[in-house]
Amino acid sequence: MFNIKTMNKIAPVGLERLPGEDYAVGDSVENEDAILVRSAKLHDYMFPEKLWAIARAGAGVNNIPIERCSEAGIVVFNTPGANANAVKELVLCAMLLASRDVIGGAQWVKEQARTPGVDVAAAVEKGKSAFVGPEVYRKTLGVVGLGAIGALVANIGLSMGMEVYGYDPYLSVDAALRLDRHIKVVKELDALYANSDYITLHLPYMEATKDTVNAAALARMRDGVRIINMARGGLVNNADLIAALQSGKAARYVTDFPDNEIALVDGVVAIPHLGASTPESEENCAVMAANQLRDFLENGNIKNSVNFPNVIMERSGAQRLCVIHRNVPAVIANITTQLEAMELGELFALMLETWVMTFAMKVMGLVITVILYGRMIEIYIYASVGPIPFATLMNREWGNIGTNYVRGLAALGLQGFFIMVCVGIYAVLVNALTLGGDLQAALWSCAAYTVLLCFSLFKTGSVVKGILNAH
Repeated sequence: MFNIKTMNKIAPVGLERLPGEDYAVGDSVENEDAILVRSAKLHDYMFPEKLWAIARAGAGVNNIPIERCSEAGIVVFNTPGANANAVKELVLCAMLLASRDVIGGAQWVKEQARTPGVDVAAAVEKGKSAFVGPEVYRKTLGVVGLGAIGALVANIGLSMGMEVYGYDPYLSVDAALRLDRHIKVVKELDALYANSDYITLHLPYMEATKDTVNAAALARMRDGVRIINMARGGLVNNADLIAALQSGKAARYVTDFPDNEIALVDGVVAIPHLGASTPESEENCAVMAANQLRDFLENGNIKNSVNFPNVIMERSGAQRLCVIHRNVPAVIANITTQLEAMELGELFALMLETWVMTFAMKVMGLVITVILYGRMIEIYIYASVGPIPFATLMNREWGNIGTNYVRGLAALGLQGFFIMVCVGIYAVLVNALTLGGDLQAALWSCAAYTVLLCFSLFKTGSVVKGILNAH
């Protein structure tokens, strides 16, 4: 039984891919094996030790601490392309909104209708020239980023009679095959900037892409350029973009990521993050995320991970072993060589030993936690009564109480030092273990070191009290 925690509302059609007899799914699940998430921020979330994977029902993963997950061996999936059609349609809408002031015109018509004595039909004919805008036909579209969404946008641009330039330094073979042969793929952004009347961004947000559209980039664009951002807000420098709109360098900015700085700026069309907000898109993302999560948990296959390479193998045999390591040379070779050399009985014995060892390590981990917390409570209690024994130090009859207290306080400090030394030695010993030799020896050595640590932590109190003659 796998425990799956949902951090947001996930479409039921996706959750149906995780059968109830094998998966416990819900937002109240604890000690989860995997997480299904949409937009919830996980940077401050404490991951349980048994967490294996996180599946993001969407493309962006800036709400997930990727480096921390990689360090812990947690596979992070996303769902590229699942919402591509929904975003493509909104980009098409954004291009038209960038050309014609449809929203402003519609609001103006309502204002006329609310004004007493105004003939709306006559007012419209007289005032419509204020909302004139160019056609997209025979204009030039620049698509920055030719992934699943960018490729669809580029192709639809051609269908609308536009000349299309594309730029993507990481263009994959699959993405290239999706592009129409008439799309002009350039190797430098400057070539796209210099030729485009409309520029649409389809990049992931990361340090390297932050402020892709800034003052320097805008200076290389055509005058009156219309910019569309349905990817991520941080791709555009707000201050530079506002200055470009005010100077006339940029004619319109349509974004799906409004904030307080740009929402009320003239020339900005702010859409409330509707890119993937369609029932079809949410269902596609949920199904794709659930399928990828299930395939990993049941088969060890990895597809569309942002921090691990794709690993896809057809299942054969009753059991599979998934090994995640730090890319240390020869680790996989050593493990597979030893496993291949073992007989069935030895493998079964190794499996039992691993189960026993896992249980024992959890028990010892609990013991270590109890010892450490016990020492912390002892220090707190000991320190809280300090004023009483300190008050006796100057008294001849009661001075021994204060003296013993000071010795005990010193013993607690020395005990803390010994605990740090013990933990440090344990870390060095465990880190020195190698899988190049005997797997069973490595398992039992790790267990022996942990038992020794438990015993050492337990005895530190009596040792330091004996050294300092504290009572």
